[in-house]
Amino acid sequence: MSPTADERRPVVTSGAEPTPIGQLPPVGQVPATMQAQVIRPSRYGDPLTAFQPETVPTPQLGPDEVLIGVMAAGINYNNVWAARGYPVDQVAVRQKRGETEDFHIGGSDASGIVYAVGENVTGITIGDHVITHPGVWNADDPWIARGKDPMIAPSARIYGYDTNYGSFGQFTRVQAHQVLPKAPHLTWEQAAAPTLVGTTAYRMLHGWSGNTLSEGDVVLVWGGSGGLGTQACQLARLAGALPVAVVSDPERGAFAEKYGAVGWINRRDFDHWGIPPLVDDATGQKAWTQSARAFGKRIWDIVGERKDPAIVFEHPGASTIPTSIFVCEAGGMVVVCAGTTGYDAMVDLRYHWTRQKRLQGSHGTNDEQARAYNDLVVAGKVDPCLGRVEPFDAIGRVHAAMGRGEDVFGNVSVLVGAAEPGLGRQ
Repeated sequence: MSPTADERRPVVTSGAEPTPIGQLPPVGQVPATMQAQVIRPSRYGDPLTAFQPETVPTPQLGPDEVLIGVMAAGINYNNVWAARGYPVDQVAVRQKRGETEDFHIGGSDASGIVYAVGENVTGITIGDHVITHPGVWNADDPWIARGKDPMIAPSARIYGYDTNYGSFGQFTRVQAHQVLPKAPHLTWEQAAAPTLVGTTAYRMLHGWSGNTLSEGDVVLVWGGSGGLGTQACQLARLAGALPVAVVSDPERGAFAEKYGAVGWINRRDFDHWGIPPLVDDATGQKAWTQSARAFGKRIWDIVGERKDPAIVFEHPGASTIPTSIFVCEAGGMVVVCAGTTGYDAMVDLRYHWTRQKRLQGSHGTNDEQARAYNDLVVAGKVDPCLGRVEPFDAIGRVHAAMGRGEDVFGNVSVLVGAAEPGLGRQ
C-alpha cells in the first residue's frame, strides 16, 4: 500500500543536533543537520586527508526522491578519484550545473532505512529496509524518452560520485528508482557491500547484445579476488560459464576459487604488462608475443582445452588491455569498466580487426540490470563477498590504501548508523 501524504512527510527536528555515529533518530524524524565524511576542494589529494568528518545540513528532497538513514556504506574506487579531484573535479562540475554546495559527500553503496519520500514517490514506505543502486539520470532526458538505455543518456551519472549526498553521511538522498529491497538474510554491512560492483559486473556480462554471457564460455576475470572480480566469477558460474581469475598470489587465487573461479593465474609469473613494443621493434615484439602466448596457454591449461575467453572482464586498463585483446577469442569481447592502472591503453589492431573482436566500454547499471542482480542477492545465489568491516572514521584510510593499489579480498563496508557488525538480519 502506498503511504499517505502525512506518512510521506518527515518530521524535521529543526535545529536538533545530529545523533552520534552508530545511532540514528527514530524512524521518520529527520534532523536538520547530520554527520558526514566530507571532501572539499581545498583538501584534494591524498584520500587520507581529503576526507574529514563534518556536520552539514541534511539534504532536502525533490518530489521523486527518497531519504535513507544510512546503516552501512560500501567502499569503491570511484571516491579515490573524488578525493583526488582527478580526473574530474566533481564539486566544480556540479557548481557549473547550478548546484551551490562547495563540498562532496561520496559513497555509491548504501544499506539503510527509509526516513522520507518525495510527494511523487509510490511503492516505497517510511521504515522500509533498502539498498541503493548507483545509476542516476533525468527522467525527462530525450534519450530515455526514445526508449534507449538510460545509463547511456547524456544525463546519466553515478550516485555518490557524480552526485552529492552519497552514503558517507548519516542520511543519503537518492532517486526513487534506485531504491531496492534489502536481502533479509544479510546484515547491514553485508547488504551495503556489493551493489555497485555487482550491478557493474552484471551489465558487463549480460548487457551487450551479441556478446552476452553463455553457458560454456571461458571468462577471463582480471582482479579475480577483489570486489568486482568476485562478483564476476559468481555471475559467470551461475550462467554455466568458466571464469578464470587473474590474481597476484596463491592466497588470492584460492579466494577467487571460493567464489566461483575454475582456476587462477598469478600475474607475477609474467612481465609483459603495459604498452608492448612497437611493430617495427621485431625483437621486442617477438618477446612480448611469446609471453602473451604463454599467458593464453595458462588459460587453456586451466579449462582443459584450447579454448580462448569469449569475454575478458577488464578494469586495470593500461597494463592489461594489450594482453586482453590478444587472448580474447575471435568474435569475442573485451569489456572494460575502469582504468585503475592508467587510461592510456594500446590495442594492436592486427589482432582486433582481422579477428573481429569487440572492445566494449561499460559503465554503471540501468534499473532492469540492477533489479536482476539484486534478485540474485535476495535469493541467496550471489554472495556479497564482504572482506572486512571498518568504522566510519576509517573512510579516508581505506580509500588511501585502495588508491595505493593495496589489494583487498572482496568488498569493504563501513558502519554508519549501525552500532556494531552483525545487525540488520530480519
